[in-house]
Amino acid sequence: MDIQHLRAFVEVAEQGSFAHAARRLALDPSAVTRAVATLEATLGARLLQRTTRKVALTEAGAIYLERVRPILEELEVANEELQTSTEQVRGTVRVTASVAYGQAMLVPLLPALHAEHPALEVDLLLSDAVVDVVSQRIDVALRLGPANDSSLIGMQLRPIRFRVCASPAYLQKNGRPRVPSDLTQCECLRFPLPGYRTQWTFRDRAGQIEIVPVSGWLVMSTALALHRAALDGWGPALLGDWLIDTDIAAGRLVDLFPKYEATATNFDSALTLLYASRQHLPRRVRTFVDFVKTRLG
Repeated sequence: MDIQHLRAFVEVAEQGSFAHAARRLALDPSAVTRAVATLEATLGARLLQRTTRKVALTEAGAIYLERVRPILEELEVANEELQTSTEQVRGTVRVTASVAYGQAMLVPLLPALHAEHPALEVDLLLSDAVVDVVSQRIDVALRLGPANDSSLIGMQLRPIRFRVCASPAYLQKNGRPRVPSDLTQCECLRFPLPGYRTQWTFRDRAGQIEIVPVSGWLVMSTALALHRAALDGWGPALLGDWLIDTDIAAGRLVDLFPKYEATATNFDSALTLLYASRQHLPRRVRTFVDFVKTRLG
């Protein structure tokens, strides 16, 4: 049985499209169609149900996919293990992260990764939506917040602390809030997530919780935009330390309440690295994971 036929079938099943699978495999769509048809003829079973709008697994196809997918993963690992330790790491690593974190923290590291492993390719998907790691064939996901997908292997790289900050120019013009409740009198810069745009939560060193209603004329959908607006003196913003620590150290932003922890969701946020559960992690993925742990952990 031709391994390429199996790969074509798995790709079509996961992409739900012959055309998308062909692009992923860098093949002509007709070649992918022939490969799947040949596999079905060899097995004597229909694996995919084709309609004019979509491709879906048959019952037999779903059973076969669950058996074949780990076999292909084991073949990938076996091929990689034949490489000697002196050979370059090769292959493509598909990575996803939020737009802001990816642009601010991950993208600047990629030249160093390329310098260490020039044969390794990175396919980076930046999205503020929660990307399905399995269906999108993602190798590594970097997420901000608690890990809540039990089907994935997760490791916390570092905790994340949120701060309410504003520029010196804003404070000179409008005065500095002294306690969190003073924010009710400010035009706060807000993010359009449930809860985030209406209230921020604070915890003092004694563990006392205070929920502060917030309002303001400007709501923006990315942390990078909120960061820029805060730097430009448009108002106080609630942002993660990974984005603003250097600005606070340089005096471009001021941490308004250094004696408090702040959050819009919960106080246990962290940068978490996730990958699909596998018995053996491919060398290309392991290399990327080790690199990220060293740089971002």
